[in-house]
Amino acid sequence: MQEERNQSACKTMANINGLPVASSNNSTQTPFPTPSPFSISVASSGWNSRPTISYWDLFLRFVGLLFSFSSALSLVIISSPKKKHEGPSSFAESPQLLYCFIVTILAFAYSAFQLFKGIFDIAHKGILMSDLISDYTSFILDQVLLVGYLLVSSSSVAVAVVQEIEKSSPLWRATIISASFSLANFLVIATCALFSGYKLCKRISW
Repeated sequence: MQEERNQSACKTMANINGLPVASSNNSTQTPFPTPSPFSISVASSGWNSRPTISYWDLFLRFVGLLFSFSSALSLVIISSPKKKHEGPSSFAESPQLLYCFIVTILAFAYSAFQLFKGIFDIAHKGILMSDLISDYTSFILDQVLLVGYLLVSSSSVAVAVVQEIEKSSPLWRATIISASFSLANFLVIATCALFSGYKLCKRISW
């Protein structure tokens, strides 16, 4: 009762002085929600709007780039002998190993192209080409260029050459390393081709 009388007296004095009266019911107001600095729209960032399979495909492209580079580098560096051996002393003297080297360079260039294309598609989504055209391009290049089939053939050729080279020759070790990286790169490119086909099928079904 005493509190109500005090409030009535305050209202009466405020009316006399012409001051606005604040209602006691509005004393507890709901604060405005503060936007979180982490609440970024998905559409504002191309990296966040991409499915997980795109990042796996990008990672595999990078791995394929490393494998093809290592395969070519092993033929160039390790095959430089310090002493003479019977048979070819360098990959350039063997037509089969020269073919393997050319295939690894082609695989390196193709992996680099697909890697930069994937990065550009994620960072600048839909600027140069739509997602559908990008998926079509990756799928067609994975099938038409036949890089995976060339890697398999170069690996089989390298295995045949290994049987003709002395085991004590540096070229023998270089051929073994190059063939191993080429075979691993084939598995990577084959997986990327499956990812390209899967993304294209999902895109068409939408």
